Amino acid sequence: MDFRRLSFLVVVVVIVLGVVDGGPVPVPFNVSYNVAWGNDHVLFLDQGRQVQLSMDLHSGAGFESKLSYGSGFFHLRIKLPNRDSAGVITAFYLRSKTDHHDELDFEFLGNKEGKPITLQTNVFANGQGDREQRFHLWFDPTADFHTYKILWNEHQIVFYVDNIPIRVFKNNTKIGVMYPAQAMQIEATLWDGDSWATDGGRTKTNWSCAPFTANFRGFNVDGCALPPQSSDDDDVVRSCYDSKYWWNQSKFWKLGRKYRQVYEQVRNKYMNYDYCDDRSRHPVVPPECASNGGG
Repeated sequence: MDFRRLSFLVVVVVIVLGVVDGGPVPVPFNVSYNVAWGNDHVLFLDQGRQVQLSMDLHSGAGFESKLSYGSGFFHLRIKLPNRDSAGVITAFYLRSKTDHHDELDFEFLGNKEGKPITLQTNVFANGQGDREQRFHLWFDPTADFHTYKILWNEHQIVFYVDNIPIRVFKNNTKIGVMYPAQAMQIEATLWDGDSWATDGGRTKTNWSCAPFTANFRGFNVDGCALPPQSSDDDDVVRSCYDSKYWWNQSKFWKLGRKYRQVYEQVRNKYMNYDYCDDRSRHPVVPPECASNGGG
């Protein structure tokens, strides 16, 4: 990979667009999150401002937001497991707790030491998924923390890596494409996916390297929170599209010109799978593919 070229590109994004990754003062984990499972595989650091999930032969671990949200600009800072992490999945996603669920995924698919970790994104709407796009990152995500973000409003969903947009999913309900509109919780997990995660499941988890650990920071939440009893009320959920929330304002309805340029360059150089191009799985091109180019 040409790391120098993309490192320069990142600098250009920061300077030209005036984007600085930092945000508000860090808040402790327990303000907005709870441990969901694997309690004895969760370690709190820096007075609760950092959380480490671990995975061994017995268990992985996960946490989730206390509330559900109807829109927002969600993020976590993540440092992935190092060494030989083949078969190990670190995930950050939004998900509704319904039978026909909505879901927005960052899934980091581990690999043997020295081989690139794959970032897989996916979008589920009303239970329909199979919309994977995969990327090889232009940096080592195990060496330090990087920020992963999901913008979700009435007009588009955008996945960002360190402020660089890598995927856009537009609201195409007008042409019959289901769009995520259910209240969703924020979740993060570390688990064993060696049945499929690395080389299609051919490379298995090397348990001699366990425990595998992933670290998380950045627990402040920018989202339209919904009380539990109203998270399945369509009118209440739609109120989260109100322009009083900054992520719903018109400048977030589509990518600006500078963002589109970076988006196209990153996708051309680092995306190595797109469901839109997979005729074996999708003999007919899904209708949303023609318009999800970020414009």
